[in-house]
Amino acid sequence: MSFSSSSSSLAYRHRIPVGSLPAWLVILLGLVTAIGPLATDMYLPAFPAVDSELGGGPGSAQITLAAWFAGLAIGQFSQGPLSDRLGRRVPLLGGLTLFSIASAGCALSADYHMFCIWRFLAALGGSAGVVVPRAIVRDIATGAQGARIMAQLTLVFGLMPILAPSLGSLVLSVGHWRWIFWFATLYGVLGVVAIAWTLPDTLPRERRIALSVTTVLWRYVGIAREPMFLSAALLLGFSAFVMFAYLASAPILFEQILSFTPQQFGLFFGMNAALFIAGAQINGRLVHRIAPHVLMQRGVVAITLSGGLFLILSIAGLAGPRHPFLVCAMIGLITGSLGFVNPNATVLAFTRHGHHAGSASALLGTLQFTIGSLSGVLLGYLPLGSAVPVAATMTGGIAGMLACMLWHRQHAAAAE
Repeated sequence: MSFSSSSSSLAYRHRIPVGSLPAWLVILLGLVTAIGPLATDMYLPAFPAVDSELGGGPGSAQITLAAWFAGLAIGQFSQGPLSDRLGRRVPLLGGLTLFSIASAGCALSADYHMFCIWRFLAALGGSAGVVVPRAIVRDIATGAQGARIMAQLTLVFGLMPILAPSLGSLVLSVGHWRWIFWFATLYGVLGVVAIAWTLPDTLPRERRIALSVTTVLWRYVGIAREPMFLSAALLLGFSAFVMFAYLASAPILFEQILSFTPQQFGLFFGMNAALFIAGAQINGRLVHRIAPHVLMQRGVVAITLSGGLFLILSIAGLAGPRHPFLVCAMIGLITGSLGFVNPNATVLAFTRHGHHAGSASALLGTLQFTIGSLSGVLLGYLPLGSAVPVAATMTGGIAGMLACMLWHRQHAAAAE
């Protein structure tokens, strides 16, 4: 039996009803999407060890994180059109295979530059796990139903940031930091096996579109020129900027400046992820009574107030080593509010692009991770002697979110 025919029969056996996803598929897609936070958050406790062994110099760990985010951004640019042309299964299988091979390369790297290259390649493959699940959701549902399914995915996806730092710390307590990347390799291999055996293709052959460089570029131009998409996508980009600023600074901020133990750091990191999940799940319950764009706007307002307060308290010296839990509280308010922003902004970005959801998802992800990776690069060059640089960087991203939210509201009102 050929690969295409086996894929067709698989899709027939596991046909998915429009408007819903079975629980097993929500879990599988959530675990696939979680490759991003797994490869990011599990690695955070290893920053000092990687700096020491690979000899990249001060700020080098933040640069390796930026290489990962840059790979995610660039990889998504091609994964979307591929998934619109070849279906959802093939790009996902190929991407996870590359992720597994490159993660093994990270584990075997002998110097800083090769490590960065392998991290970049792992991100190119892992980008399929970001693009394709969102396109699958758009194949199945839109509007409030799509937002509900996206919230379900967020629940599974959000468990990884809770577990990954503690898991990374556990690995470091019993072995070498390279074991973290052997774990990532195994995770990718298991993902390939699970997808090959269970995942149907949600994009019928008659809906697949031609693939050429010219067609792809013009498709991206057409999507980017649509204000409702662009405003929501840029909002998600600045949301990623805020979150990545927190991720890139967290090991230094909490373990060196605030003097948290690795166990306290892992606990706090998990609590923040739990707040994000809680926000997304509350959003999923409210979305049938309150419009997605209203929930998104309220989330942005809450983040703006929290970010402004964090900056004021850190400049005043209150959110810092003297009162470390004020830092925790401010960051917790921000991450919890993001749970109301990200699922709704994602669904709103896809509203007019169901016929090429893969390309729209890719462009959204490229913008999201390109903008987000800039915060890691910026923090790599800032002196992190207090919470002020972190608060200022996060507040800058929040200002971008607020501007994009106002822009989106303006065009939404004009379209009514």
